[in-house]
Amino acid sequence: MNFKYIKHIIPGAALVLATAGMSSCTGDLDVTPHDPSTQMNTNEPALFTKCYANMALAGQTGPDGDCDIDGLDGGTTGFVRQLFNTQELPTDEAICGWGDPGIDQFNFGTWDSSHPMINGFYYRLYAGVSYCNKYLQECGGQDAQHTAEVRFLRALYYYYLMDAFGNVPFTTEVSIEAPKQIMRADLFKWLEEELIKEVEPNLMDASVTHEGEVGYGRAQKDAAWLLLARMYLNAEVYTGTARWQDAKTYAEKVIAGPHKLWTKGKNGYSAYQMLFMGDNGTNGASQESVLSLIQDGTTTASYGSTLFLMASTWKSDMNFDKNYGSSEFWAGNRARSNLVKKFFSTGAAPQDSTYKVTAAAGDARALFCGCGTEVKKNDDKSKKASELAGKEVIVNDTNYVKRTLVAEKWGEYTNGFSVAKYRNTYSDGSTPHNAKFCDTDFFLMRSAEAYFIAAEADARLHGDVTTECAKYINDIRQRAGVSTQDRWTINQILDERAREFYFEGYRRTDLIRYGLFNTGEYLWEWKGGTLKGVSFPATHCVYAIPANDIIANPNLKQNKGY
Repeated sequence: MNFKYIKHIIPGAALVLATAGMSSCTGDLDVTPHDPSTQMNTNEPALFTKCYANMALAGQTGPDGDCDIDGLDGGTTGFVRQLFNTQELPTDEAICGWGDPGIDQFNFGTWDSSHPMINGFYYRLYAGVSYCNKYLQECGGQDAQHTAEVRFLRALYYYYLMDAFGNVPFTTEVSIEAPKQIMRADLFKWLEEELIKEVEPNLMDASVTHEGEVGYGRAQKDAAWLLLARMYLNAEVYTGTARWQDAKTYAEKVIAGPHKLWTKGKNGYSAYQMLFMGDNGTNGASQESVLSLIQDGTTTASYGSTLFLMASTWKSDMNFDKNYGSSEFWAGNRARSNLVKKFFSTGAAPQDSTYKVTAAAGDARALFCGCGTEVKKNDDKSKKASELAGKEVIVNDTNYVKRTLVAEKWGEYTNGFSVAKYRNTYSDGSTPHNAKFCDTDFFLMRSAEAYFIAAEADARLHGDVTTECAKYINDIRQRAGVSTQDRWTINQILDERAREFYFEGYRRTDLIRYGLFNTGEYLWEWKGGTLKGVSFPATHCVYAIPANDIIANPNLKQNKGY
């Protein structure tokens, strides 16, 4: 892709900020947004592409060049990277051993309004809103399909803002006026109407495409359906009113469409692995992808997208499995014990290679590297979270301490199980395009999510259990090579979602929907800042609006608790 387009349309959140003084030890998170009234020439195809590229690239001058948002490091501000940090690190799935400013607050659930990475995610999302508003103001109507796609992308950016930050600044135009704050429930209503009335009718029909083909990496009708299904699944959190039937209806529209589960393995790689490999855009796995963020090690290289998901979770001594396709080993993020135990409810995970761990689990999705550690058995897996509080799930014996991060060994990556889910290896044995940067596309939306939404919504409609939609969960499990069952409870569906979607950016939202994110009903190591885990304030179910936005925009009120 060639982005011949002037950077800095309007970066950042407040849209009228004079300065946002986030700081880190290197100064790479000091932000100075540009004046939104700046005039510039626009090019419709390039600006259209830019609205997508905001999620895949840091800027227009390569991975080591300038970031689109002044003062933000290109790797640190990456959309995928901060989606991971905000959705995974504060949960039972992931923990990080790096010492970067803000990492320990993510691990403990103790962030505030000056947290550099949360603020970076906020600015990246508003940069996307601004690019979309600029396109619609300058080019809207030139191409009806492009206009619908940009409106979808704007809705997607606002969805992530609504989910993460609650009541946020809202504007649909480029202006020097300070945007008003919109209440979460009102933003939900706007998104619903926008997607149903203005976006979905004008998007291209859903079809399976591969990298290099027209439509790949672009929003089709089922992207709007899946976003609506996701919103309706969480509607009670966002608006106070449940919308389970609507969630099921839109999820089943996606299921009935062309983006089916990918079920064919190749050359020793499982179908599940092929979703996260360097050739996932061409090996057939894109059959499942409803919306892909395209990566290519030569033309769309980035430190903040799938390279981050690989390099931050791999260490060089894991390479004895098979070369994972990149020279980068950053050794930072790994699984918390709760996640590994979901695959080993009646036995210990072997202290061995990824392939032996996967084989021992009997589940193709158990892509962990033992690295000489051990997870204690948890025989209480079938019990509800409320029954587990204070029991086996909060193991504090020697084995547990050995395989997790303890305070005095915070930077030692090998204390826990590593995650080998993402790799740049090609399933057909081909060589990646670049020895460092990856070709692995990020499947931001895949149809498997619709299967889970339909099943959970049905279970909630029918008293905690689904039999009608059990087939959807069973389809997922059959792909992973594990047993099926005739009925699924709501809690079982949550655990199954963890097995399917870990490290893909869903977990915080899921735990909040279940009432488990901040409460003491379900604990994990270091939750709330203690080894055994404690609850933390419910106000932390939304992140703080950056303090500098509050100062700069008199229309804004900070979220409670910050």
